[in-house]
Formats: sequence, C-alpha cells, structure tokens
Amino acid sequence: MVGLFSRMIVGMTVRMPKWFVGWVSRRYVAGSDLESAVKVMKRLSTEGACFTIDVLGEDISTMNEAIYFLEEYKRVIEAISSNSLDANLSIKPTAFGLLLNRKEGMKNIESLVKMAAEHNMFVRLDMEDHRVTDDTIQVMLDMHKKGLKNVGVVLQARLFRTLDDIEDIERKLGSDADYRICKGIYLEPSDIAHTTRIDIINATNKCIDAMLDSGAYVGIASHDYPVITHSLEALKKRSMGPEGIDPRANSGDQRHNKGPGYEFQMLLGVRGPLRRKLQSKGHRTRIYIPYGEKWYEYSIRRLKENPTIGAQVAKSFLMPWTNRP
Repeated sequence: MVGLFSRMIVGMTVRMPKWFVGWVSRRYVAGSDLESAVKVMKRLSTEGACFTIDVLGEDISTMNEAIYFLEEYKRVIEAISSNSLDANLSIKPTAFGLLLNRKEGMKNIESLVKMAAEHNMFVRLDMEDHRVTDDTIQVMLDMHKKGLKNVGVVLQARLFRTLDDIEDIERKLGSDADYRICKGIYLEPSDIAHTTRIDIINATNKCIDAMLDSGAYVGIASHDYPVITHSLEALKKRSMGPEGIDPRANSGDQRHNKGPGYEFQMLLGVRGPLRRKLQSKGHRTRIYIPYGEKWYEYSIRRLKENPTIGAQVAKSFLMPWTNRP
C-alpha cells in the first residue's frame, strides 16, 4: 500500500511544471551553482557536519563535456580550500569520459585526483548502475597503483556481487580500501540484485560487517534505522566509536580528515534529526551535497529510478518539521 502511494506521488511530481519540481528538490539539491553549494555548507558547518560535493550530471556525449566537469571540480577544490570547509569530492567516472574514451577519461580523473591530493582532499567514485560497476572499481584500483590513495569507491549492497567485491578489494588494497556502502538508488534486475526492503537491509548489514572486519574505512550511507542500529552495534562489538583512534589491528594509519575508521553519511535534506542525533553522540557525519545546472534532470531521475522517494516527498509536504536539512 505504501509503495503504491509512493509511486503515485512520483507519477504526479514528474508531470508537474519545472518550477514545482524545483520547489520540491530545493531541500535535496544545494542549488544550480557552486556559490549556492558553498552557502549551504557554511550554514550546516555550524552543526559540526562535514561534506562531500557532487557536480550533477553524468550522461555526456562528447569529451568536451568531460572537460567541463574536470574544470568545475577544480573550482570546487579551490572553493573548499579558500573557505576552509571540511569537504571532499564525489565524482562519477562517466562524467569524465570513461565510456567515451577510456584513455582520456582516465587522464581526466587522474588529473583531478592529483590536484585533490595536493590539497589533502579525498575523492569518492560514485557508483552508477551495474553496467559500470567493474569499470568504476577498476578506476580506483588503477589510481592506487599510481600511488594516489586519496580515492575510494561506492558499493551498492543490493547487488549480489558486492560481498565478493569487498573480498577482492581487500585482497588487493588491504586497509587502504575506503568505501561508501549504500543500498543503491538504481532498481536493478532481480537476477543480479535483492529487490525487497528486508533483503536489501540484511545485505547492507552484511557488507558493513565485512568492510569493518577487513580494516577498511567505512562510510555508512544509510537513512534506514535498522541499518543505523546494526552499525552502532557492529562498531561497539569491535570496540570502535567516536572517541580515540581506530582500535582494529588491520586498519592501518588514521586517514586525514576522517573519522576513527568509519563515519555516517546522509543525503542533503534527508533525516536531518537522525544525523544531528548521531553528531551529538560524537560520530562523524557527512552530508552529500549535490549542485549544478542539471538539478532538474537529477531530481527527475532520482524519482523515476526509485519511486519509494515519493513517500519522502509527501512527508516533506505534510510534516516538514520532521525532516529539516
């Protein structure tokens, strides 16, 4: 019943005028330009949060478009540094031309990762749908081979393959592995992915356990209370927490501008009260900050690819006080 209601809300929203979609999405998108994103981060910095910035847009058709993303992310690095923000980067490899010209796409990504390293900044490779999972993981591995360890990857727990990916990455990178684990926004086919809420939650919890046991740094990106509860119990079981250093023998050195082996990550505008509660208990919390001219396309895509967002949209209308950014 809830799923039907959510899909109905999405169906109505995507047919609304662009201004209406913009009104809905302003809670979840920082704006159309970098200046708007900086303004949002400065405001939320007063709550002790840190950030990861995403320049919206990945479906490019020419390498000239890839240059735009490279130059825009360089501007992001400069803005983070000049405003002394606690932030890193989230990039989609396809936006840099990976699927159009792999050699040039890798060159663009390497250029950005090097610049980020010079500013002691981390780069997260966002994961798109299952068609580019292997390519995205390989980009991270190739960067590490070049000595650029300030780069990590997102893995999607709903995919059947993810536990095997964690094992393979652990074998190749050891404690240098750095993940964001999320359930995954893309509604993948049932022959390669879990499709029910309980199965996805259980898969997410298993991935978190495997990542923590591998000694990797783990960005727990979830708004689901069962996942948050499991994560807190898993951290306690391993004597991990907001105080002190990472106690795991296989964790390696403390990472710059990172938590003690883990952090919690949430989307802008989603479960603000939960994020602030975790923050008040000392846990490092990071907010995903998307911005860009492609805000409309991003908003529509998120709605179409995951109709369950419709319930969140309805809640933001009916009970906005429960979901303050």
